[in-house]
Order: sequence, then C-alpha cells, then structure tokens
Amino acid sequence: MKDVLMAGTADANLLEAKNKLSSSFFKRGIIIGIISGLFYGLYTAFLTLGMSTGIWAEWYGANSVLPAIAITYLLGALGAAINDTISAVWAVLIAAYKGKLGDFFRSVKTKPGALIAIAALAGGPIASTAYVVSLQLAGTIVVPITALCPAVGAILSRILYKQKLTARTMLGIAICFGASFMIASTGFGGEAPEGLVLGMIVAFVAALGWGIEGCVAGYATCMVDYEIGITIRQITSGLTNLIILVPLFGIISSGSLGFSLDLLAKAATDGGAMIWFAISGFLSVYCYNLWYKGNSMCGTALGMATNATYSFFSPLCAWIILGLIVGQDGWALAPIAWIAAVVMSFGILVMAVNPLDLLRKKEA
Repeated sequence: MKDVLMAGTADANLLEAKNKLSSSFFKRGIIIGIISGLFYGLYTAFLTLGMSTGIWAEWYGANSVLPAIAITYLLGALGAAINDTISAVWAVLIAAYKGKLGDFFRSVKTKPGALIAIAALAGGPIASTAYVVSLQLAGTIVVPITALCPAVGAILSRILYKQKLTARTMLGIAICFGASFMIASTGFGGEAPEGLVLGMIVAFVAALGWGIEGCVAGYATCMVDYEIGITIRQITSGLTNLIILVPLFGIISSGSLGFSLDLLAKAATDGGAMIWFAISGFLSVYCYNLWYKGNSMCGTALGMATNATYSFFSPLCAWIILGLIVGQDGWALAPIAWIAAVVMSFGILVMAVNPLDLLRKKEA
C-alpha cells in the first residue's frame, strides 16, 4: 500500500513538473512573439528610411518622372525584393557561421522544407508587397485589416491542426484587434483617400497571405530548425520577388522588361540607400526568425497575435528613427497610439494567463 501511495505521489510530482515546463515554454513563446513584433517595427523603419533616401526620394518626389502605376506598385515590389534578397544573404551567412549550411541543403529536400517555401510565397512576394501597396493606396487605415492575419491563421490552424481556441484566447485576440484599430484611427481624419476601397481589398490579401504563412510555417518549424526555415523563406521570397514580381510590374507599368531592370540597377547602385536596406534586411532575418519560433512554441493563433504588436512598434520605431534621429517630419505618435499600446498589452496578458488567477495569487 505504501509503495502504491509513493508511486502515486511520484506520478503527481512528474505531472506537475511537466505542466510547469509546458507553461513556461508557452509563455516564452508569447514573449518571443512580442519581440518579433519589435523587430518588425525596427525593420520597417529602416526599410522606410531606405525607400526615402537617394534615388528613392526622386522616384517618390513631387517631380517624379515615373508613371503613377509604377510608383504605387512597382516601387513597393522593388523595395520588398531588395530587402528580402539582402535578408536571404544575411540568413545564409548566419547559417554558415553557425555551421548549419549542411542542414539547410538537407532540409530543402524534405516535405517541411517544401511547406516553408510554399508559405514564403504567400507571405513574401504576395503579402509583403500587398502591404506596401495598400499603404500607398489608403494609408494607415488599412492596418487593422492587415492585422486580421492572426484570425486567418487561427481559423486555418483550427481546421488543419485541431488547435483549441478558448474563449479567453479569442477575447485577447479581439482586444489586440481593437488596439490596432485605435492606432489606425489616426488616419481617419480628413477626406477619404482616393484608393480607399482598393487599398482595403489589397490589405486583406496581405492578411490572408500572412495568415497562411504563419499557419503553414509554424507547423513546419516544429520539424525544421527555425533558423534554417527562415533561410529557406527569405531565399524563396527574395528570388520570387526579383525574378517574377518586379519584372511583371515593370511590364504592366511600361510594357517593357527593361524598365524594371533599369530601376533595379539604379536602386542597387545607390550606396546611401543600400546601407539602410542592409540594416533592414538583417533585422528582418530576426523578425521572421522569432515569428516562426514563437508560432511553433505557443501555437499559430497566439504567435501571430503577439507578432501583431508590430501595429504599435512600427509607428513607434518610425517616430524614433525617422522622426527624432533622422529629423523627418510627420512621424510623431498621436496620444491614442500610446493608449492603444496599453490596451494591446492587456490583450496579450489575457491570452497568456487568466488575470483572475493573478488576483487569486495575491489574495493567497
């Protein structure tokens, strides 16, 4: 009888230790997801700086000689292509430094590696370019729509992987959406942008692409080292942008393939702008690294919801880097953005733990 009681106590202790380990792993995944949002904000700020420097300033300037369709679509695709290609170079160098290149070549040939490449097509050339284009068309009003990607990922993960979504999790995600809407509401003033409807449609394409990527890549990263996964992702995205998307938009804009090649050559040889692209490419490696890792640790829905803090970190980093440091006008944060940050933090807390449990611990 004594042996049975001791065995039962040992099993209970093992179960408690397992639950604590799982809880710690889960919470670290949420923290990693939030940090990925911060890196996304930093990468966005430096990418924006690169696309407002040197030849880019001329292309986007009031006296630009480029056709309107090229300014709206081609330049967005070109900026994303340069950033992701440089990011791919950084990812390969990091993998080589850590002795993981062999793992990369082996993983590319596997099913999880192929899944990551497919996810990269949805989240790289499609979603990233759609995000830039939607901002060009409609401004920050589209941010809440792009922030729907966790909902898309949650629905897909529920269908494909049977991941459970509790009422508290859904409440936390809804609170984060509300915070994103508060941040975007600063763009509601004045007359509606001319491309508002099209911009909102394109923004939904970005949300759909990122939702698919987060769901598929989060699953695949459970079987492939996340650093190897992001190397596959950035190479796929960069090459697809350069080889397919940029030439396609060049032909649509001017009817000539040489047009896009000329813009690419001018952008690549502009040293002042390329410095910032080199930094944004490096930061985007860690942005997506942490996003993939967070998704694999706490699930697609929560990983993407915590990453959605980019809707606050992006304007914050732009204000600090472009506004305060570089001295560009128009990057100051409205008071509602700071309030939204607090609301978003509460939403993430609700997803991570039950706030009532914290109160009960204090009472105990």
